[in-house]
Amino acid sequence: MLVLGFASGLPLALTGGTLQAWATVSNVSLQSIGFLTLVGTAYTLKFLWSPLVDRYAPPLLGRRRGWIIVCQILLALAIAAMGFSSPSTGLAWVALLAVIVAFLSATQDIAFDAYSTDVLHDTERAAGAAVKVMGYRIAMIVSGGLALVLAGTWLGWRYTYVLMAALMLLCTLSTLLAPEPEVVVKPPRTLAIAVVEPLAEFFSRRGAIVILSLIVLYKLGDAFAGALSTTFLIRAAGFSPEEVGTVNKIFGLAATIVGALAGGSIMARLGLYRSLMIFGILQAVSNFGYWVLAVTPAHIYSMAIVVAFENVCGGLGTAAFVALLMALCKQEFSATQFALLSALSAVGRTYLAGPFTPPLVEYLGWPTFFISTIFIGGPGLLLLWWKRAEIHSLDVSPGLAVQEAAPSADAAVPAASQAGAK
Repeated sequence: MLVLGFASGLPLALTGGTLQAWATVSNVSLQSIGFLTLVGTAYTLKFLWSPLVDRYAPPLLGRRRGWIIVCQILLALAIAAMGFSSPSTGLAWVALLAVIVAFLSATQDIAFDAYSTDVLHDTERAAGAAVKVMGYRIAMIVSGGLALVLAGTWLGWRYTYVLMAALMLLCTLSTLLAPEPEVVVKPPRTLAIAVVEPLAEFFSRRGAIVILSLIVLYKLGDAFAGALSTTFLIRAAGFSPEEVGTVNKIFGLAATIVGALAGGSIMARLGLYRSLMIFGILQAVSNFGYWVLAVTPAHIYSMAIVVAFENVCGGLGTAAFVALLMALCKQEFSATQFALLSALSAVGRTYLAGPFTPPLVEYLGWPTFFISTIFIGGPGLLLLWWKRAEIHSLDVSPGLAVQEAAPSADAAVPAASQAGAK
């Protein structure tokens, strides 16, 4: 889970924050940088081709690992190709390569999420989610913070991307060594079944629409705060790319490990609902740190504290959120259902935060904007409180359809069968 989570998280920063920093120092306009976030559309639309991953499999390594290793090899090639381009002279070509990387990364996520859902037992869900998120966030530090340091001080942008491609290629060793699930569920008999039944099964659950709304809104405040965070730290707060990379590499990495491991431990004690609520409040409050950076003189220690706190809170929230998505998936259709749910979670980051953050920043200014992101996270927490009975039921009867949560509550959302693992 740790190494495969690392492979899953590595491409995201290379088409997000790191690419944003590269474009920033290449004097690309703020509006163009904002639209570069649309590269992540593949993460939102991946449910469209996820039935293919459920129905078909490459000839080696089984239905899940076969897809993972094919995507990893192609990702290594595409990431290396990005290094031989430049946003200043060929922004369109860089954007196209980034779209290809995002598509391959989203496909790897489909297969990995399904694999982790299939291979982990119900009792391993919290720990598995935490370790998976830890690997994912460590990869984001490596391809984000470490990449900025290497690009600015040692290797330059070209060979930094080549190095990231080499790391992706190394992850194929873990895919080769990973075990198959103890219980291998047969794939859907036809592509039509693979397309229709996962959606029909999920939407037949009472309260499904509200749960889907919760998934979209739960991390929306975080998405807005993080959409242009690298550009803010470099262009507005006055830090150099090397300083931003160093702080992310050191403090971000340490905080990521603490947050992910603590998330698994706390979830085992508090249960899913209380963990989601507490972690959701913390990840919203953590955005206040960026307001502090916006209204105070640039100091590397203050940035280190803000980055560390944000990574701890983000790691906690993501671990609980991934555990929620696991609990909602039926193993037979785990690729399609997890892809649908995780794609919905990316709607806010891709279609709302990316395009709307630049005009909001220009209208409100950075300090007021970061304060507003705290309140943007409010609707998701309200929906979580409203559906608390249904979320509780996922802990009480994991893997079983819940017919009724409580006499005073709306109809519950059934949890689909055994689950286990963006």
